[in-house]
Amino acid sequence: MVDLKTNYMGFNLKNPFIAAASPLSEKIETLVELEKAQASAVVIYSLFEEQILHEQLLLHSRLEQGTEGFAEALSYFPQPQQFRLTPDQYLDHIKKAKDKLSIPVFASLNGYTLGGWINYAQKIEKAGADAIECNIYYIPTSFDEKEDEIQHRYIEIISSLKKAISIPVAVKLSPFFTNMARMAKDLTQAGANALVLFNRFYQPDIDLDDLTVKPHLVLSTSFESRLALRWIAILYKRINTSFAATGGIHTYEDAIKLILAGADAIQLCSVLLNKGVGYINNLVSELSQWMEKKGYNSISQMKGSVSQASCADPAAFERANYMKTLLSI
Repeated sequence: MVDLKTNYMGFNLKNPFIAAASPLSEKIETLVELEKAQASAVVIYSLFEEQILHEQLLLHSRLEQGTEGFAEALSYFPQPQQFRLTPDQYLDHIKKAKDKLSIPVFASLNGYTLGGWINYAQKIEKAGADAIECNIYYIPTSFDEKEDEIQHRYIEIISSLKKAISIPVAVKLSPFFTNMARMAKDLTQAGANALVLFNRFYQPDIDLDDLTVKPHLVLSTSFESRLALRWIAILYKRINTSFAATGGIHTYEDAIKLILAGADAIQLCSVLLNKGVGYINNLVSELSQWMEKKGYNSISQMKGSVSQASCADPAAFERANYMKTLLSI
């Protein structure tokens, strides 16, 4: 029998498959189903910076009745009913999840400034979360903001969080940095216990009937996992942190490739929304069968065996592969 255990951020997980932050974590009964389906950990649906700011502005506006500026400011935020959970409900949700589950429960904070994160990160730790996944979702649009200022924003958030709490912190990143390798190194030095590669920027659309910009959600495809595969393979053993792959992992083959590249954990979202939480059982079974067929005894034995550090042709992960691909058309 093969050993599927893996170490992620210091947690000894029974297998690599983690339920990523998604609407599936909204209900406690679904979290219980995820554990029964062999999810090794769960990431609770994100608490957004906008929720924290909305709550702070709302409190301030009630204390300063008659200040019209606050009423106007509040109108910029989504209404409370548009969020799945209020900040206080989010903390209560973590407590209930910890009471019901035996697997690690990771909270998720989504934003791009320090804001009220430090205070709520401490509350999340007190509520019992085993770790916090910091989802820094930021699209620079200022022509005057310099690259080092953007990167400093990320470093400041992570270093401040690490000083404020004692539980592990993972950083969910986008791939759009001038030097992704340097950014990964700097975040690790700032204290990040794991890098989650990669965040997906959901692109807007235009409604041609009423001529308005509208959100447009498209679930991932397997092809998208190639980006995480490339960077995990490049970074593996070059920086001292855990790696989780997310985005486009739909089959056991997708998961195997990422583990071979160096991933410690595989986060699942779109495939569970499409096929149901029970699909994790299939992935666990198919991964085991493949490992037995190929003679692997454990995840640790196969992890990183096709990373850049171990690959006979390390340039395949860099520009040489670009030219070969174009010439093969």
